[in-house]
Amino acid sequence: RAARPRPGERIAVVGAGTLGMLAVQLLAASTPAVLAVVEPRAARGERARAFGATAALSPEEAEAARGGFDLVVETAGAPASAASSCLLARRGGRVVLTGMFAPGAVGIDPVHLSLSQLELRSVFGASSAAWSDAVRAFGAGLLDPGALVTHEFPLEDFGAAVALAGDGDPRTGKVLLRP
Repeated sequence: RAARPRPGERIAVVGAGTLGMLAVQLLAASTPAVLAVVEPRAARGERARAFGATAALSPEEAEAARGGFDLVVETAGAPASAASSCLLARRGGRVVLTGMFAPGAVGIDPVHLSLSQLELRSVFGASSAAWSDAVRAFGAGLLDPGALVTHEFPLEDFGAAVALAGDGDPRTGKVLLRP
């Protein structure tokens, strides 16, 4: 909603966690020319292709693409991801920051923002209109949260499910407990 994607744009999503994967699904519906995911874990980047991404870039590969995107949606919340997202956007491009940043985050260069004439939006929380949009996107099949589930456990295996969810394996998506 804040990103206002347009058909034919070059779009980058920074981060391929839950929010990044949902963003890829929704942005793919806007028929971008390019929908790249920037993700340091190759397995997650490749998984993003199944969600609609046309390319998966490591942070090092993304550096070569600086200034090449009309729209950049940051979902990672890593210390340097807001600043690096601004560098990915073309002059006059749009950047939407959705990640929550931990202490020690690298600052965004205000000179770069001004010289590049970037439009910068931050998103936290949602209005009731945004929830209505989300419900319509689910209803239209644009968002499939079930595709994020990589493992299912019966409720009595709660300990194993929590251990799997916390082990940091990039191939693990959402872990579902079934009653």
